[in-house]
Amino acid sequence: MLNEEQILEAYKIIGQNVAKVRKERKVSQLSLSLDMGYKSVSVVSFAEISLKGAHFNIAHLLQISTILNVPLIELLDGVQDIIDMSVAE
Repeated sequence: MLNEEQILEAYKIIGQNVAKVRKERKVSQLSLSLDMGYKSVSVVSFAEISLKGAHFNIAHLLQISTILNVPLIELLDGVQDIIDMSVAE
């Protein structure tokens, strides 16, 4: 079972992956936020760096995958390593 620290690390990795893909696609945080239906950049900016416990949920990731035209699995890259470490413990 994943502990709280591992879950937070997974959120951090996902946020970094979103930021990386977003920047590669030359999409601003504001543009992505607006395309996701938010009027503020804070949802994306906070979740990309896990600020104040913010993180992307599955609905966010599905939207981001569609908006940025990236496979969902790419946004989750590295998370399986955390799961594998948890199983090995």
